[in-house]
Amino acid sequence: MRILVYGAGAVGGFIGGILTAVGADVTLVARGAQYEALANKGLILEGPKSGRPDPVRVRVCRPGEEKPPYHLIVVGLKSHQIAGAAKHMVSLLAKDGMILLGQNGLPYWYFEKLDSPLRGSRLTSVDPDGILARTIPIDAVIGGVMNKPADLVEPGRIRLADQATDRLVIGELDNRITPRLASIKAVIEPAGWPVVVTDNIRATKWRKLLSNAVFNPLGAVTQSSARQIADFEPTRRVARLMMDEVMAAAASVGIKPEMTADQMMDDVRKRVGILSSTLQDVRFGRELELDALVNAVIDVGRLTGVATPYLEVASACAGLLNRRIIEDGVALAPAVIRKA
Repeated sequence: MRILVYGAGAVGGFIGGILTAVGADVTLVARGAQYEALANKGLILEGPKSGRPDPVRVRVCRPGEEKPPYHLIVVGLKSHQIAGAAKHMVSLLAKDGMILLGQNGLPYWYFEKLDSPLRGSRLTSVDPDGILARTIPIDAVIGGVMNKPADLVEPGRIRLADQATDRLVIGELDNRITPRLASIKAVIEPAGWPVVVTDNIRATKWRKLLSNAVFNPLGAVTQSSARQIADFEPTRRVARLMMDEVMAAAASVGIKPEMTADQMMDDVRKRVGILSSTLQDVRFGRELELDALVNAVIDVGRLTGVATPYLEVASACAGLLNRRIIEDGVALAPAVIRKA
């Protein structure tokens, strides 16, 4: 199987690195400083279990330098970055090739191939112009949920946190268990990342969203990790109310997440203190991934009549922060004034 990891950031770099280390036929697509670091020095994976003692010499190229066809394209871009690359990625697919979309949040395809009165409805926050729906062949799409805390510390160096929940969950959009899911599991799992095949990828999406929709925007605004938010009583109360709204939105489309809000809060308080991807983006001055994480849940609520006032407040505050980052061209990070 020829594999292309399109977007070799923190998680994409991790996937490409571990696959390379076990001899898989994998190419990473990167640009700028990340490309230069990977091409010249290799990839450094730091982690107590999933790290590597030496730099991994990955095969890397810039966008447009790929050598298709590829049987599997693992998309490592953030959800709001996919539309700009969709047409190019599709052109790289082999016949009957697969595109694994494991971005956080609710995907543009959520209501496709679904036995529901809402089938064909569009989440305008994640595909406002319908570009993704028109461009990416729906039969090529594999849904995914990527559980692996990773931090791109600097170009070419990724810090990994090893947790019991680390896994890649994959599923078909129509919930069938198919041979192609088994083929993905067979190539990725031997690299050291457990792969779970599910017959309900949407429920798994909502489980992770129960955390992401809450702690990512709150973390961006408060400059805090999820555990810090959960350990502070006032923000814990706000987070709990936001979780209730996520649970209600999920229930309105027939989903009961695999974890309750109380269980999620307990889980968060046991986590390592790694920063969310959204807070990392704030500190690097990158556009924030809010639409799929928060606004898509609000979209679902509007479609089904579920009120989401706390999510809307969090989205508004994080959204204004995002505008400042984009329009002012700034990165926002704490300035150390004393030693902790």
